[in-house]
Amino acid sequence: MTLLQVLDLAAVFVFGLTGALAASRAQLDIVGFVFLACLTAVGGGTLRDVVLGRDTVFWVAEPLMIVSATAAAVLVFFTAHRVESRLRTLEWLDAVALAVAVPAGAGLALSMDAPWIIVAIMGVATGTFGGLMRDVVCNEVPLILKKGELYATAALAGVLLALGAAAVGVPSGGALVACGCATFALRAGSMLFGWNLPVYKSRPPRK
Repeated sequence: MTLLQVLDLAAVFVFGLTGALAASRAQLDIVGFVFLACLTAVGGGTLRDVVLGRDTVFWVAEPLMIVSATAAAVLVFFTAHRVESRLRTLEWLDAVALAVAVPAGAGLALSMDAPWIIVAIMGVATGTFGGLMRDVVCNEVPLILKKGELYATAALAGVLLALGAAAVGVPSGGALVACGCATFALRAGSMLFGWNLPVYKSRPPRK
């Protein structure tokens, strides 16, 4: 397996765990667990591959991805009751998955010699789209839209760091590791220490 395939597989499994945890919070049956896990796991990568015009979407070319997401769903179905706070666990697993999926998306775009802005968009989209679909299907406020939290911003910062590292000659593997570490650090800091962006506050119109 290449580094990008390993990143895709890791992201699929961890995002699958978050989808299954969301299913447990919604008290779905095992089919619902598998559906939500797979939707979350492959959503971002599917969008990336379609937009970039790859010949075959990654999970069609490598069915192990769907098997991995399904295994995550089954694991959570039988163990979720042991988790003290499923929402908090979901958020931390989502942060880990974000930190893996963002470099996977950015790395693929880089390997296709895409312009830097496309690399940035693909990194952010790969990391966020599956979780966005999960939260919308479960009728939850998407994590990406929670007031002021660093989520898409963390992903974008990680991609920009990778682009900067690649521009000064850092090998692609090192640049992608830096991307993942920066993404996770910012997302974790937002959850632990309240790091956030300023939010819009309405003001009365001037007379």
